[in-house]
Amino acid sequence: MVKTHKIPVSVLVVIYASDQQVLLLERADHPGYWQSVTGSCDPGENLRQTAVREVREETGLDAEKYTLTDWNLQFEFEIFEEWRHRYAPGVTRNTEHVFGLELPQPFPVTLEPREHLNFQWLPCGEAEKKVFSWTNAAALEKLPGIVKVV
Repeated sequence: MVKTHKIPVSVLVVIYASDQQVLLLERADHPGYWQSVTGSCDPGENLRQTAVREVREETGLDAEKYTLTDWNLQFEFEIFEEWRHRYAPGVTRNTEHVFGLELPQPFPVTLEPREHLNFQWLPCGEAEKKVFSWTNAAALEKLPGIVKVV
């Protein structure tokens, strides 16, 4: 089997309900680390396709049934040392593109157990404080300006 390296371009998908509750997932490889849906692009995929695939893989939700929006927001960050082996030699930085997926209300999700241990819905401000990634916190900070509470 040929080892393929991850592409250093990824998506972060903030899944939220119209009342601004946010879905967070607990990483299986780091219990206690909470995040939104994330994932790297596969070869030949555009960013939207990656977002739809990652949402389906990590939550069981069909992003195409709801409002998936490209927030036209991106972050570049240094890849954690422990995960660099997944990338080509010398690759140390990743560009992450932010999407939002609005659901009418919080739903239970079906987790991919190799990736996530648990999920929870939290008010946006609490979610922003709970995520481990600065890019995830920065994206959540934008949510109140993107969606108005109904």
